[in-house]
Amino acid sequence: MDLFYEIEGDGSPIVMIHSGGVDSRVWKYMVPELARSFKVITFDGRGTGRSPAMLEPTSLVEDLRRLLEHLGLDRVTLVGHSMGGQIATDFTLSYPSMVEQLVVIAPSLSGYVYSQEFTNYMTSVNAAAPDIPKLVELSLAGPNYRATMSSPQRSFLSEMHTNYMVRVFTEWKSFEVLWPEPPAIERLEKIAASTLFIQGTIEWPDIYNIAEHFKRVPAIRFAEIKGADHMLVLTHAEQLANCIQHFVLGEQDKAADPKSE
Repeated sequence: MDLFYEIEGDGSPIVMIHSGGVDSRVWKYMVPELARSFKVITFDGRGTGRSPAMLEPTSLVEDLRRLLEHLGLDRVTLVGHSMGGQIATDFTLSYPSMVEQLVVIAPSLSGYVYSQEFTNYMTSVNAAAPDIPKLVELSLAGPNYRATMSSPQRSFLSEMHTNYMVRVFTEWKSFEVLWPEPPAIERLEKIAASTLFIQGTIEWPDIYNIAEHFKRVPAIRFAEIKGADHMLVLTHAEQLANCIQHFVLGEQDKAADPKSE
C-alpha cells in the first residue's frame, strides 16, 4: 500500500475520503470527535498530501478497495466529502458488500452535467494555470467558500489548497481519473446501504440538484447545516461529527436534524 493513511480510535470502522484540492488534514477537527466511538481511518488520496503523485490514469475507487484490503477491513462506513463523496458513492455501487453505511457531504456525482455557471467558474480558475497563487485565489473566491474564507479556517484551507496545486503542477504526470461504468447517476436506486446526504446552505445550485438525484437511493436521509458552505468539514466540524455519529449509531432522526445539537 503506497497511500499514506492514519488510524485513530477503536470500534466500528469509518473511512473518511477527502475532497479534491486538499488532503486528509481537512478532517483534523472531526476525527477526535468521531474517534471517541469509532475506529477512524483517514488517508491522502493519490496525488495529495503524503501519497504519491498521479503518474498514470488512476481509479480512485480501486485505490480505496486496495486500502481496505490492506487494512483487513471487510465492511465499513464510508464518509466522503465533495469528490470524496463521488468516490464513496461509486465504491458503494461497485462493492456493495463492503459498505455498511454511506455518508456523502456535498458530494459530486459521476455522470452529472454541471451548470454553465459552475463550468464558467472552473474555466476561469483553470485559465490562471500555472500561476499557483492566482489559481488558489480564484478558486477560493468561489461563492461556495464564502463562509470558510471569512472564518478562522481561511489560512488552513489556503495552505492545503496551495500544497495541492504545487503537487499537481510539479509532480503529476497524469490528470485522468477512471470511473466505473455506467456512471453512478444512472444507478443510484441500486445503493443498498443506508445513506445520509449532508450539505450546507451556502452552495452552488448544482449540489441541490445532485441532492434531488440522491432521492432515488432507497434508504436515504438528508441533513442541512445552516450557515455552512462547501467546507463545512472545517467550519462546522463538531456539528457534522455529531450528525454522522447519530446516523452510524442508528439514531436517524437526530442525524437528519443537526440543528438539534
